[in-house]
Amino acid sequence: MVGQTEITGIFVERLAEIGEFFDGTGRVHQAMRRIADRLQAAGIRYAIIGGMAVNAHRHSRTTMDVDFLLSPDGLRELRRCAAANEFDPVPGRTRRFIDRPTGITFDALVAGMFPGNGTAGPIAFPEPATVSTEIDGLHVVDLPTLIQLKLAAHRYQDFADVINLIRANGLDDRFRDKLHPSVQSDYIECIEEMRREDDYEARQDRASE
Repeated sequence: MVGQTEITGIFVERLAEIGEFFDGTGRVHQAMRRIADRLQAAGIRYAIIGGMAVNAHRHSRTTMDVDFLLSPDGLRELRRCAAANEFDPVPGRTRRFIDRPTGITFDALVAGMFPGNGTAGPIAFPEPATVSTEIDGLHVVDLPTLIQLKLAAHRYQDFADVINLIRANGLDDRFRDKLHPSVQSDYIECIEEMRREDDYEARQDRASE
């Protein structure tokens, strides 16, 4: 049974990790930059995607791993040079690796595959070179692509990320024209949910005055 002292220690340790994450010095940030440097040195085109891309596009939230968008050739090259670059493959997960120095896991999302549960649909992961933008010296998937892929994945966390990205970047209904038609109605629903949340917060503020 876990004692109160141990629970307190875990909590304090987690708070420290969260603080390091948000000041950009934590293990996830270290791993992200190390891996990006190794990919760059190996000539592998990449774009950071997932939770760390959400952070790069102005919405701060924690995550315990890193996702990289690669081409099929990029994934093959990553597997070939994994050992030399201090990356260990995760048994049973053909696109998941561990960065040895930090212990952080990272996944390769491959162009041509499909977001969410992997079922074929109208939106596939694109080639990283066509959708990356440079942020703080790293190649990150651009905002329209990030939002489009998250809507296509159709998971609760992804919808929450889209709502927060809309708010953080001051997006409005017109942004839907940058998205694939198959996800435009979901985007508008996220806009409306953000407005409902904002209205609720405004009512709470007025009630507390």
